[in-house]
Amino acid sequence: MLQIAHSCRTSVCAQLLSSFHECKLSDFAWTDPAQGRLYQKDFPLLFSDLGLSASILRAVTTEGYTQPTAVQSQAIPTVLKRQDVLAGAQTGTGKTAAFTLPMLEILQQSSVRGRRPVRGLVLTPTRELAAQVEESVRTYGKHLPLKSTVIYGGVGMTPQINALRRGVDIVVATPGRLLDHVQQKTLDLSQVEMLVLDEADRMLDMGFIHDIRKILALLPRQRQNLLFSATFSSEIKTLADTFLKDPVHIEVARRNTAAESVAQTVYPVDRERKRELLSQLIKTGDWQQVLVFTRTKHGANRLSQQLERDGISATAIHGNKSQSARTKALADFKKGKVRVLAATDIAARGLDIDELPHVVNFELPNVAEDYVHRIGRTGRAGNSGKAYSLVCIDEKGLLQGIERLLKREIPSEMVEGFRPDPAIAPEPIPNGRNGNRQSQQRGRHSGQPIKKARTPGTPGVARPRRTAQQPATSTPIITRRTRSSSTGSSNPTRQPRVLDFRTS
Repeated sequence: MLQIAHSCRTSVCAQLLSSFHECKLSDFAWTDPAQGRLYQKDFPLLFSDLGLSASILRAVTTEGYTQPTAVQSQAIPTVLKRQDVLAGAQTGTGKTAAFTLPMLEILQQSSVRGRRPVRGLVLTPTRELAAQVEESVRTYGKHLPLKSTVIYGGVGMTPQINALRRGVDIVVATPGRLLDHVQQKTLDLSQVEMLVLDEADRMLDMGFIHDIRKILALLPRQRQNLLFSATFSSEIKTLADTFLKDPVHIEVARRNTAAESVAQTVYPVDRERKRELLSQLIKTGDWQQVLVFTRTKHGANRLSQQLERDGISATAIHGNKSQSARTKALADFKKGKVRVLAATDIAARGLDIDELPHVVNFELPNVAEDYVHRIGRTGRAGNSGKAYSLVCIDEKGLLQGIERLLKREIPSEMVEGFRPDPAIAPEPIPNGRNGNRQSQQRGRHSGQPIKKARTPGTPGVARPRRTAQQPATSTPIITRRTRSSSTGSSNPTRQPRVLDFRTS
């Protein structure tokens, strides 16, 4: 990362870290606004260069890490300088360690007498993410005299109350359950020194903004604040302006873009044949671990049951399931007991699965930014991954919205035997993130077409009868979509039109 002789590493890194507030690290290059680029990538920066104590470095090394990711290289020195941070980092970039490591470093430097007050607070949108963040805190802090606990809903409060009474330094929590403890006076936030909002964009999407404001009002004014978000929106910027103080802006990837390590493919298919195509792809491709996204909880249940009938082990995870059921489903998926995990967006947020090879969008999300979150489950921490989207004619607008957000076209491939029937008309998709017409307003990149009043000449909701049914072959023959060189219609014997979602 620094284009200098290896022998100068220590002194140069120390100088860079001492003046880090004047510099910006982007794409593994140190730059200075006044002088331009100082050093380019030559050899990798190490965790030992970031100012972490020997106890933390020992834990990091035990986990097999020696070189920090881009967001870790930027965030850790900044946090250690006690500055606020506004970080844009996709999932899988190592952002959890980017705030847990410096938090542990700072909190272990000050001794506390008597009962431990809560000094570090991390807020996450989901139970699964909260549990994983707290596990990281315990893993990296196992050689430190610090204690942590996790607080979330869906389980009894008594064990959480007992842990809080014993005293903890760091609490990782979901907003709702945290406020429950505050209301019952089992949690005191008056001595919090560091606050982290992890995946803040999803917390806003889930309607936690009012809870977040209540929590902010309970915290001491003098504290350090860190906000991490996979995407930036006007709402995120507004929230950041309310509590971040002269934050250092860190961004390790272009805004609202998918990870470059993920190969993306669109498979056009009729809506009623998606499950059939998915089963065939899983079987013929011998996919052993597949995360499949559906738009609704009912859809996740139905799909997992259908795949089971197809002879593919599957389970579902969504918000209507108990925490124990969600934990078991995720554990079975990680251990390879089931090949397919069907999930909704909210339930899958924060899933941390090492080297997950395949993600499938069984249904495209109504909000384009959710596509980025979905495929971010694969291709994590430098690993390669593949994301497939099964897209029917109903989702043409959604696909266009995603491609506008990504600022590029997603490659499309056709599976022989599953060519879309051009006689099938599109049907409306319910608004909202989870297919709920009463849900919150769609994102500006949703791509969802505005529904017009039906006229007598407009097709009704009933699906038209198919004029032809192409049989599925036992092995999918994949051909890449090619654009026709002629748009004329003078040839009455031409082949049936191949559905192209990018043409009107």
